[in-house]
Amino acid sequence: MLSNNELIEKFQNGDDKAFDELIQNNLNNVFGFFMKITRDEMAAEDLAQDVFMKLYKNLKNFRHDSNFSTYLYRINTNTANSWITRNKWKNLLHLDQTPDRGEYDRVNEAEWERKELWDSISKLPKKQRKVVILRLTNSLSFREISNITGMKEGTAKVNFHHALKKLKEDLIDE
Repeated sequence: MLSNNELIEKFQNGDDKAFDELIQNNLNNVFGFFMKITRDEMAAEDLAQDVFMKLYKNLKNFRHDSNFSTYLYRINTNTANSWITRNKWKNLLHLDQTPDRGEYDRVNEAEWERKELWDSISKLPKKQRKVVILRLTNSLSFREISNITGMKEGTAKVNFHHALKKLKEDLIDE
């Protein structure tokens, strides 16, 4: 089995089958990343497909300056940010269609809490949202987050701290 870097080089030299193998090597991670965010299999599939389409268009220009995993995380987080922003507006436009939460329902309680958390995350400033998404979906260290986002490790920690503070405030208000 070839490494991601070897597959990229083969793809850059015209071997389209190498891209198929690259997808197979990374599909579970990309799909899992979006499943954690969306909890919707169809949405996760669509987002994963978007990532691989972006990858196909831009991989010819990949220069190996950074790790492929870092490059892929950047595409994932940018795609997730776009999806969150898009859904934030959908949620605002359909507020009247949300079910009444007056009755206590243990089955749906965890789903409501998860939705409220992601709704709150979608309200965070972009840098804070990126750090939180990478920490929550992939349990990355601040060093890994700094490599992916290009911000300093201390900046990533500060953004995460401020994001948690805002999330607590927002979730307590609800």
